Amino acid sequence: MFSNKRNRFLTIFLVFFIGVFAMSLAGGVNFSSFSFGTATDEAVAASLVDMGAAPSSFADLAERLKPAVVNIRTTKTVTTGGMGQFSQPFGRGGPFDQFFGDEFFRRFFGDIPQRQFKQRSLGSGFVISKDGYIFTNYHVVEKADEILIKLSDEREYEAKVVGRDKNTDIALLKIEPDNSLPVATLGDSSKLRVGDWVMAIGNPFGLSQTVTAGIVSAKGRVIGAGPYDDFIQTDASINPGNSGGPLFNLSGEVVGINTAIVAQGQGIGFAIPVNMAKTILPDLKEKGKVIRGWLGVSVQDITEDIAKNLKLKDQKGALVADVFKGDPAERAGIEPKDVIIAVNGRPVKDTHDLLRAVAEKNVGQTVKVTVLRNEKQKVFNVKIAERPERETLARLGTSTELFGMVVQEITTEIARHLGLSSTDGVIVSEVRKGSPAEKSGISAKDVVLEVNQVKIISIHDYETEMKKADAQGGALLWILRGGEKLFVAVEK
Repeated sequence: MFSNKRNRFLTIFLVFFIGVFAMSLAGGVNFSSFSFGTATDEAVAASLVDMGAAPSSFADLAERLKPAVVNIRTTKTVTTGGMGQFSQPFGRGGPFDQFFGDEFFRRFFGDIPQRQFKQRSLGSGFVISKDGYIFTNYHVVEKADEILIKLSDEREYEAKVVGRDKNTDIALLKIEPDNSLPVATLGDSSKLRVGDWVMAIGNPFGLSQTVTAGIVSAKGRVIGAGPYDDFIQTDASINPGNSGGPLFNLSGEVVGINTAIVAQGQGIGFAIPVNMAKTILPDLKEKGKVIRGWLGVSVQDITEDIAKNLKLKDQKGALVADVFKGDPAERAGIEPKDVIIAVNGRPVKDTHDLLRAVAEKNVGQTVKVTVLRNEKQKVFNVKIAERPERETLARLGTSTELFGMVVQEITTEIARHLGLSSTDGVIVSEVRKGSPAEKSGISAKDVVLEVNQVKIISIHDYETEMKKADAQGGALLWILRGGEKLFVAVEK
């Protein structure tokens, strides 16, 4: 009996399926109209987006967002030629200058006139206000003599730089449009999750209004670009010319500013979180630069050995290596060997985290800085000061003078601000006029790596070797200058 019922059921089901299939061939049935349960097509699509599933197309989103994205063309003047071109690779005071000099090249090659030419480059940006304010990268417009903005409707305008911040690689431009402009909505980058879909629009290799899509590959990347690195990593294709362009989420909001690529890799690009740009926007617009908070300490990350030596439970926090005299931290009572673990109750994971936390504070604001000292917590009320410029930072810290050059230790802070990959060596902060150092071509910001073929790690190493050299009447220095290494002989 059960077998007959089952056969009858299967027969009915088969007849129904064949009938529906035949009707579909005749155009009588639209399978897309079938629904299971109570979910509609729109609800299913929305749930797929919520789960991070790929949308069926980015076309509608791209069409809506393109008008707010602009192409940027810049022109700057570059000078070449002259005697300096021979010694430039070695820097002033390099081997050619020491042993040959300009007179040698003039005698054998004649005078080489300096020439100027216009260097052109491309970038991207996006409109953030109807009256013509535009976000882009600092490096896109750095030293530009002329900046031209091209809108998606082919209109062109000259732009001026209203504000710039090299530390975050962000610049704010302004044009004077004929009418109101389409605007890109700034989103909340803190809500991004690894795996979220994102879309980039820009001007790679001069190919205007190019759209690429991918996902958020990682967050909080530190790539050595500056002291406030906090990049969004994405596999949305980013190439030269995309710099300064927007990274959108699926809601059409800007969540990042595309800024860097890994030349050797594919599918590895980086964007500045838009929340960082929103934070500094008022300063860029009103002051032309960013005013950041400053504690007045030199800090370093805590290694496993340091944690063991200081009897710390873990490696979280920022170890105070030095406290600058007269600055907020010293006035508040913070000392070297203190471990800063929180600012206004917000935990500090490492030096990078501390730097960002303090930079966000307003000048004159009093914050509670929690430290570990001798295994006990202490809280200090610190009144935030204005962060010094790079040149001032290079003069802070322990220093010494020999041969007419003032050098100082390279703190983690200084290394970050001057783009150094290591704190080894000492940095020249000042060269006395008429001194042996000046005559030998030593310049401020030179990094001394070796003295008489002895590697220099600390200022103590430097003083020891330079005192020996002073007794001998001179020294051979191996220095780092502008990314290049060279030898310089200094004599009394």
